[in-house]
Amino acid sequence: MALTREQITQRAAGELRDGYVVNLGIGMPTQVANYIPRGMDVWLQSENGLLGIGPFPTEAEVDPDLINAGKQTVTARRGASYFSSADSFAMIRGGHIDMCILGAMQVSQEGDIANWMIPGKMVKGMGGAMDLVAGVRRVVVTMEHNSKDGGAKFVRKCTLPLTGQRCIHMLITDLAIFEFDEGSRRFVLTEVAPGVTVDEVRAKTEAEFKVAAQVKAVAV
Repeated sequence: MALTREQITQRAAGELRDGYVVNLGIGMPTQVANYIPRGMDVWLQSENGLLGIGPFPTEAEVDPDLINAGKQTVTARRGASYFSSADSFAMIRGGHIDMCILGAMQVSQEGDIANWMIPGKMVKGMGGAMDLVAGVRRVVVTMEHNSKDGGAKFVRKCTLPLTGQRCIHMLITDLAIFEFDEGSRRFVLTEVAPGVTVDEVRAKTEAEFKVAAQVKAVAV
């Protein structure tokens, strides 16, 4: 059975480590803020100038002036700091962010990502994604394995405008989890959603990938 969006973000939260500074992309990745393991000290950063994002607010906690880069209202944890967008991007470009979790429209078998536009459709702009994939130490992507019409999103080569090349370290979809192997320049299938088989993943994937000696079921 395919993972839900909540289960995808819970699994992504499992990649967090104590003391990490992490940037969460717009969309599904923002939900990771609600699943940080209890007792773990993680600092969430937003491109618009906030370090120390907390869980999403309850209705009583909403502050319309406190937003993330996707213009969603957020909370700030104890010790949070505010700064200019220029300082925020200096943190990203200077290699001070340990990990980012991004959404994507396509990921290629060589670790390329396309996540900012579909030609012919109006978009607000690139945002910080290009800087993130170039400057962050570890890049994790969360997305549905296939598009609404069943088309492949994990592909041999991206057909949409690229955000970055050879920059993705891990791909988490509703069907499976892949870790990128630098030696072979291919992703390795390491986990599958409960009830999903390796053959099913292959049938729904255009990209070439390797299979780990032991493939585990995603813990949900």
